[in-house]
Amino acid sequence: MFAALSSSSTGLRGAAAQLANVLEAGRVYRREDLSRLSTAVDRHLRELVAAGKLKKLAQGLYHVPKQSSLGALPPADEQVVGVFLKDKDFLVFSPSAYNALGLGTTQLYNRTLVYNHKRHGVFKLGNRQFDFRVKPRFPKKLTPEFLYVDLLNNLDELAEDRDAVLRQARSKLSVFDSADLQRAIDRFGSLATRKRVREWTGG
Repeated sequence: MFAALSSSSTGLRGAAAQLANVLEAGRVYRREDLSRLSTAVDRHLRELVAAGKLKKLAQGLYHVPKQSSLGALPPADEQVVGVFLKDKDFLVFSPSAYNALGLGTTQLYNRTLVYNHKRHGVFKLGNRQFDFRVKPRFPKKLTPEFLYVDLLNNLDELAEDRDAVLRQARSKLSVFDSADLQRAIDRFGSLATRKRVREWTGG
């Protein structure tokens, strides 16, 4: 269901006002999506941004602000990434999620990882930076086993004492379901991670 956005208070007229009235509050759009609804899309986009009906996240990427009692709500990471990639197969998370594993990590990271099959590099989308990394495989959602393996894969990137984390990781092996952990290691583990866990388990 599309939410009609009133344009009378912003001075929008004609085709720009008509475009504003079919935009869905909270949604992220690509320029090419909006070009189907406008005969002068770039001019109308400039007008909508100036009127506050759209926020430009990146070149060709726009968000329709959704208002709450506290002001405009930012778009969901998954929506921004999905529209940016033009794909639904990705995993978004912060390395801060490692802290839930109980391995002694406590750092909070001001970056968001995006595992995907299409884009690689750091992109600023709106006020956020997303670190896109092409991976052959990743789960649909985070699991403790995946996070454990991913932490070991990315040891050199952690702002923690590497040796202390490794000691904790080795001591916590028995906490995980062994079959689930082995599947995660086989599917997502780097060569170094698979070798390290084999040495720990004597496998």
